[in-house]
Amino acid sequence: MRLPRLSSLLAALRNPKNWRKWAFEAFILFAIVTAVTLWQNRGLPEGIAPPLAGLRTDGSTVKVGADKTASLVVFWAIWCPVCKAEESNIISVARDWPVYSVAMQSGNAAEIKKHLQSRNIDLPALVDDDGAIAATWRVRGVPTHFIIDPAGNVRFRVVGYATTLGLRARLWWAERFPL
Repeated sequence: MRLPRLSSLLAALRNPKNWRKWAFEAFILFAIVTAVTLWQNRGLPEGIAPPLAGLRTDGSTVKVGADKTASLVVFWAIWCPVCKAEESNIISVARDWPVYSVAMQSGNAAEIKKHLQSRNIDLPALVDDDGAIAATWRVRGVPTHFIIDPAGNVRFRVVGYATTLGLRARLWWAERFPL
């Protein structure tokens, strides 16, 4: 494969037609990403967060909003490859922020606990074997993330893979600028 010469690349950068073409392509890409994000987030809760309470795999109880700080609610499943890919991101965020992990349609508490131990994850999960909690939150797919501000409002919703930096930035924003 032959690489273009530097002078050819510089000439292409100086051409205003190329800049207009690249700006148009960037706009189209931005519009597509925005449309897909809006479509994925349709129907997810806004405003006051739905109730989330129950027993976790470690036997502790959970109630969202009791922390009086921004928190992350993440719905995931044992069978989800994207969820496995982002495990380290969630674990990293959990070191600094309250994280409520909800194992959606992944079996009973013993099966989920075994899965977490096999993956060396020290983060208890709320068991949602029948999908009732997910239905309350109107979650249709996993992973789905909700950033809750200190007042208990849903501030951000992310469907699909979420980066550590993206989650931390949203948590920081929700903490500093509550509704």
